[in-house]
Amino acid sequence: MLQTIRERAQGWIAWVIVIFISIPFALWGIQSYLGVGAEPVVATVNGVEITERELDDHYRGFKARLRDRLGAAYRPELFDDNAMRGQVLDQMIRDSLLMQTAEDLGLRASDRELRGSILSDPAFQKDGQFDNPTYERMLELQGMVPHQFEDELRRQIVGTQLLRAIVATEILPDRALEATVRLDRQQRRLSFIRVPKSAFLSEEPVSDEEVTAYYESNRSRFQIPERIRIQYLVLDAGSIAPPEVPGEQELREHYEAEKDRFTQPERRRVRHILIALDAGADAAQEDAAKAAIAEIRERITGEEDFAALAKELSQDPGSAAQGGDLGFIEQGLLDPALDQAAFALDPGQLSEVIRSRFGYHLIEVTGIDPGETKPFEAVKPELIADLEQRGNEGLFFESTERLANLSYESPDSLEPAAEALGLELQTSGWIDRSGGEGILAYPKVLGAAFSDEVLLEGNNSDLIEPDHDQLQAVVLRVLEHEEATAKPLDAVRDEIVTILRDKQAADVAAAKATELADALTAGGTLSVIAGDYQVEDFGLVARDAEQIPAQILDFAFTLSRPNRGSENYGSLSLNSGDGAVVILTEVVDGSLEDLDEATRDQIRKGLTRDIGRAYYENLLVDLESRADITRSSLGKVTEEE
Repeated sequence: MLQTIRERAQGWIAWVIVIFISIPFALWGIQSYLGVGAEPVVATVNGVEITERELDDHYRGFKARLRDRLGAAYRPELFDDNAMRGQVLDQMIRDSLLMQTAEDLGLRASDRELRGSILSDPAFQKDGQFDNPTYERMLELQGMVPHQFEDELRRQIVGTQLLRAIVATEILPDRALEATVRLDRQQRRLSFIRVPKSAFLSEEPVSDEEVTAYYESNRSRFQIPERIRIQYLVLDAGSIAPPEVPGEQELREHYEAEKDRFTQPERRRVRHILIALDAGADAAQEDAAKAAIAEIRERITGEEDFAALAKELSQDPGSAAQGGDLGFIEQGLLDPALDQAAFALDPGQLSEVIRSRFGYHLIEVTGIDPGETKPFEAVKPELIADLEQRGNEGLFFESTERLANLSYESPDSLEPAAEALGLELQTSGWIDRSGGEGILAYPKVLGAAFSDEVLLEGNNSDLIEPDHDQLQAVVLRVLEHEEATAKPLDAVRDEIVTILRDKQAADVAAAKATELADALTAGGTLSVIAGDYQVEDFGLVARDAEQIPAQILDFAFTLSRPNRGSENYGSLSLNSGDGAVVILTEVVDGSLEDLDEATRDQIRKGLTRDIGRAYYENLLVDLESRADITRSSLGKVTEEE
């Protein structure tokens, strides 16, 4: 049969068959190549898809930021990856809802806002100025590319706009303000009796059974911490051989490129008279302002003194007293209409009437500083320093890239990178998560050393920049690792005996404090009940009083208000192990009348902001409850309406 097919499948019929067979195979191949339809979707939010790749990217960034924040305290085994991944997905769903709502409301994060936010972020600055290589390195360390970060930043800006819109609509009733001040500014008259733990310490022997039982129940308290020894390379810009001294031609080209930096632009001394006009002024107010400024101009052209008229009639509170003098200004500093006129007038020439967003002006130029450009020879040392620093930084960044590549290409050894770059391969002593000295004290270095990739998988670390203010890079690997182990019982026996005796004494002190409080509540006299224990009187104190131990202060503000002429009592055990009896004799509520207007406004704004934030969170919860959300998890699909 196959032979028959082969013999008959000739000519144009054969080509038709081949074409029909090829089309689906070709389309399938292209689709596979392009990845179309192959991207798993983990959730849809009102029809908007969140792909597994997007979730992976966000989760990697989340873990990187968490590791950076916690440093050596980052313990991957303490975090449930599935739970954290679910939290990241929840946040992505809320972000998607937020963006959809903002779009419906017409809220946008403009390119200008985005740019301003990035340029003003200190993390992306060098010497107080935005630095693009720093920006890109920072994102790379977080596992992000610029468009991902900028999309996330846009969402944050829009979220802030929505939050502000909600807060701006919130009106705080006076009764709510009064209630807050009454509680927040409340004062209480306090005294207390301290029952010292030391009075009940005993030298009675502690049984072996008690010691063993405590040791077994509290093994984690007596552990030798997990520790490692690491091998590392440090690349420092200061250790890189300086580049060649720049030549004369290169210096002159740099001078021409940076000429604005060495140029003092022309400045003009200007004085003005202003007749102010509000933005919402009507036609009658506009006409009155025009007439007033025109009359002043006639008086000046009639030989009246400009400065005297400015002192008498100008409505600019900042310059009127100085005869309207604004001092020397550079071009671009004034309102555009004023700026254009100021740099077009000759010295001593009075302007025509000028309209700005502040009102109507007359201006006069009283002096001109033509400015100057420093000559090449005067700034040559600065130019040399510039180019040497630039060359040194260039070599450093080139070397860091090589270091990152070499350590990645040989993930089980740092020797190839050390040999290629001429770096010293350094080895640490034993260090735990609290760190060591020098470079080993930086949280980012410790975080990398104890990360899963380095500690558990045995790989070289990624490139680490310990301090953004220094041109320094580190790559490391773990040589030895010891898990945390419990100290033997014999080594901690004496410590446990001390702990048990302290606990017993603290229990007795707490029981004694309770006994004293009960006796006072029953009507006993303070001086008699207190006996040899000292009574400390704090007087009338606020919630934020610093002269009282915080534990006592917090407890005192939980006691119920005593009846007039009576007292209220309570006992507690302090963190030190001492017992305490707190005596509350008076409660004085806060009052709005005791606050100045500025303080009232500050409290009102804070409350309004807090209520607005609560409404904002409620809005997000409501949006999520009403949204059409589909999640896929572990092969199961659940729908939320």
